[in-house]
Amino acid sequence: MDKLNNFAFIDGQNLNLGTQEQGWKLDLKRFRIHLHEKYNVETAYYFIGYVDGNSDLYRSLQKYGFVLIFKPTLTGKDGKIKGNCDAELVLQAMIDYLNYDKAIIVTGDGDFGCLVKYLKENGKLRSVLAPNRQYCSSILKTAAGSYLDFVTDLKNKLEYEGTKKKRTP
Repeated sequence: MDKLNNFAFIDGQNLNLGTQEQGWKLDLKRFRIHLHEKYNVETAYYFIGYVDGNSDLYRSLQKYGFVLIFKPTLTGKDGKIKGNCDAELVLQAMIDYLNYDKAIIVTGDGDFGCLVKYLKENGKLRSVLAPNRQYCSSILKTAAGSYLDFVTDLKNKLEYEGTKKKRTP
């Protein structure tokens, strides 16, 4: 079998919050290896809001092999930092459309339902990896159908070691 050239498009905030809501932290280094080994991902875009002071995180992600796409952030009236990268992810998936064999979309956000549907209809979707079942949009579930997998099913393989130690008595 020929080696596939698959690309991953990762909604970083959704992935991070989706695993943390389940009480664990994803080991992003192991996640990148998993994407390569299981899905033949050569290029993994990680979409993330840019926050001053997070340069160590950004360097680590790049070291692990992620291509970072930043979105400027805003602080809302509630004090929460927002950096919605949805449009950037969809745009990048379409810019690179002819450069990859299949796409892996990592999110639980229903806003990506139209992208997933389009990729599926055109034979370009390999998988949708939602962070967890509980917060996966029904729109995304419908669009992905049998292409949907959950990161939480890989917790034993991909949990950050520091998270495990904190929970152990």
